[in-house]
Amino acid sequence: MSQEEKEPLRNSLAALGLTPELRSYISDNLPEQPHIARVIREHRERYAVSDGENEYDAEITGNMRYSAASRKDFPAVGDWVEITPYGPDQAIINMILPRKSVLARQAVGKPGEIQIISANIDYAFIVQAISNNFNINRLERYLTICYSAGIEPLLVLSKIDLVSPEVTDEAVRALAKRDRHMKLVLLSNVTREGVDRVISMMERGRTYCMIGSSGVGKSTLINTLLQREALKTGAISSSTNKGRHVTEHRELFVLENGSIIIDTPGMKELGLTDDSTGLSTTFRAIADVAAECRYPDCRHVSEAGCAVVEAVEKGDIDRDSYENYLKMLKEQERFTITVAEKRRKEKHFGKILKDYHRIQRKNQEE
Repeated sequence: MSQEEKEPLRNSLAALGLTPELRSYISDNLPEQPHIARVIREHRERYAVSDGENEYDAEITGNMRYSAASRKDFPAVGDWVEITPYGPDQAIINMILPRKSVLARQAVGKPGEIQIISANIDYAFIVQAISNNFNINRLERYLTICYSAGIEPLLVLSKIDLVSPEVTDEAVRALAKRDRHMKLVLLSNVTREGVDRVISMMERGRTYCMIGSSGVGKSTLINTLLQREALKTGAISSSTNKGRHVTEHRELFVLENGSIIIDTPGMKELGLTDDSTGLSTTFRAIADVAAECRYPDCRHVSEAGCAVVEAVEKGDIDRDSYENYLKMLKEQERFTITVAEKRRKEKHFGKILKDYHRIQRKNQEE
């Protein structure tokens, strides 16, 4: 295929965020003229994919389903895939291309398992409603998950029209006390304050996602960015102070300025996985001081010569942040132990199965 013949395909996929690195991978590793698409919607293992010109309802091959070791081996919104179209609007997903990033959390109710939220994300807008959802401990969980994935987080404090300027100022000061490096947007979907700031932060060809609890204004903001009612919206209940799950699936949209946005369902639970890089980045102040501890395996609880505990006592490290760090560290350790235990059991079961087949073959030979 000549360069001229390749270019139209590249241009149509570039609008969906295809990177030069992935183009190079496709050129070096796939057969000529592969049919590349991006997963733009996912709902209960059914997918919609787009090649930049056409959209297909898609499903994975039986071999992909059979060989999948975990949910990480299934497609997610944002994934780049190689497909085989059939019929006017149907396709089979043959393979998932290498992922640049994976936004994931511990699967709810399934210890030791990971749930992928979306893939190939550059930036994540973490949305919290300042009126009734603002919680720095929860924010630090979102930050940890983003940093673990190599995704840059951007905080949006929404619904500022529902509180006084004094309440907003207090929240901003509390955030600065915990993390002065956080990029912050104050937003009102009613007055549109902050909307232009969000748009100015979004670059052509980059992929962004909206994450946060239900009812904080994620879908409303995406509708505002799209300038149409593409998503259902719902308010936080006045009786329970919690949002309703209006978004039931994950979906990718291309904005007028060429940037790409993914909406995700609201998440009540946000369990951590076993990636420790995100924790050390979120709590960088603790990680920096920890290097001065007397013992390299210090757990920063009550050990003699612990520089972290000393810094907390002096007020150099915020105590609330420190306590949240310890809580999340224990949770991460439990996940790691659970995964190790599951692998041990799987290995033991595999040995039993192998011995069984060996005995069966021996009996047949006799």
